[in-house]
Amino acid sequence: MDLKLYSFRGAPQPKRRAGGALAPKALLLGCALVVACGPADTPPSRASASLAMDLPPIRTFPTRAASPPQRSNSDMTRDFLDLSFRLEGGTEMPVFTRFETPVTVAITGKAPATLRPDLEALLSRLRDEAGLRINLRPASDVPASITIEAVSRDRIQRLLPHAACFVVPNVSSIEEYRRTRRQPQTDWKNLRSRERLAIFVPNDVNPQELRDCLHEELAQALGPLNDLYRLPDSVFNDDNVHAVLTGFDMLMLRATYDPALKTGMRRADVAARLPAILARLNPAGQHRRSAPLPATPRAWIAAVETALGGFANRAQRVRAANTAAQIAREQGWQDHRRAFGHFLIGRSLQATAPEQAEAHFRTALNYLGSGPDTAPHRALNQSRLAAYALRAGNTARAEQLIDAAYAAAQTSQNAAQMATLLSLKAHIAESRGDKRTAAALRSESAGWALYGNGADALPTLPLREVAAADPSARR
Repeated sequence: MDLKLYSFRGAPQPKRRAGGALAPKALLLGCALVVACGPADTPPSRASASLAMDLPPIRTFPTRAASPPQRSNSDMTRDFLDLSFRLEGGTEMPVFTRFETPVTVAITGKAPATLRPDLEALLSRLRDEAGLRINLRPASDVPASITIEAVSRDRIQRLLPHAACFVVPNVSSIEEYRRTRRQPQTDWKNLRSRERLAIFVPNDVNPQELRDCLHEELAQALGPLNDLYRLPDSVFNDDNVHAVLTGFDMLMLRATYDPALKTGMRRADVAARLPAILARLNPAGQHRRSAPLPATPRAWIAAVETALGGFANRAQRVRAANTAAQIAREQGWQDHRRAFGHFLIGRSLQATAPEQAEAHFRTALNYLGSGPDTAPHRALNQSRLAAYALRAGNTARAEQLIDAAYAAAQTSQNAAQMATLLSLKAHIAESRGDKRTAAALRSESAGWALYGNGADALPTLPLREVAAADPSARR
């Protein structure tokens, strides 16, 4: 199965393998992307309880298409083959698989209020952008092609201790998976056709976490099986920077369901047909310069997983972050992976060596260019550098960084990060004596925090604003 892992929010988290299954995708939770949490055992005060009662309605994102991919079709041909014919652990899949009939999706279990509208928005995008024949239908005795069952995270973790959500072939319920989880039909490496799958999502997490699960798991139920760190523009990447399906992802799914392909084809057969498919679906990609990125060595992946993991101690994470940066330097990379190593070092040094941390965040930006593919990566660093600028009294620079990061967070639909950046803007407005603007920004921040962090985080909003302006307080 493909699965996401629970961990603290504060940075992208790695995937880990579970048996013979697809590798897990990390799930971010808890605090906003660039903010430290208040103490978990601090009870809400009367003031914060009053704040919670006056909060605006939850904010949500409109359904909108992603921008087209900006890379060459020749490079994306390689990506498609590696995503479709290899599992993350390296297992080669002998044949291509997809659904060969219209796909039906059903919701079962105790679904939170946001699950259905977020799923309907995703299905609408899949129909419009990927051209899929996919529709939501009522649950019945006849299993849907894909069943999405909402259960407690405790129930999920009784089966897979570190999983947040996951997808499994050839089952339609978590009870069926419990009975068959050690049998060959639930192991992705044995997949030869797609007829029935189940996605298990938690019903007791914040809306953004649930939505992220829907995008990743439904996409992998429909198409690509692998994840590649070299992709700068995809949810099929273990760095978890992109959380909603991108233009690249939609192109990969549209190609997956092109009439020229069918289940059972060998890699060589798909490779022979794919250039013509991509030329037809993405003519702009025919004229873009090929810039293939090298494969990612296992040593770098292991170092990143340790640096991000919630299961290593701080010293281990610091060593692993430096190892990742060293490997990237030795490889001669000049792409987002080189930047990611510096981001990881900076994050690990925030509390103990803030000046060094700031230097690494600046270095990271040097490797991220100015294109749309890496805008979310830049936002990770810009939001932290904005806090350093505020501490140094450079409000103009802070506002510039906040505005750039906010635009990226809005495009990538990261409500948690938007809430944090709006808190920083409120902090600036308050420092200027503009209480009206500060109040409006805090209200908007709270609306996005309801979606991105959940109602349980609301009592800590005042603490979070202070933490947002103090980079040393972040994880």
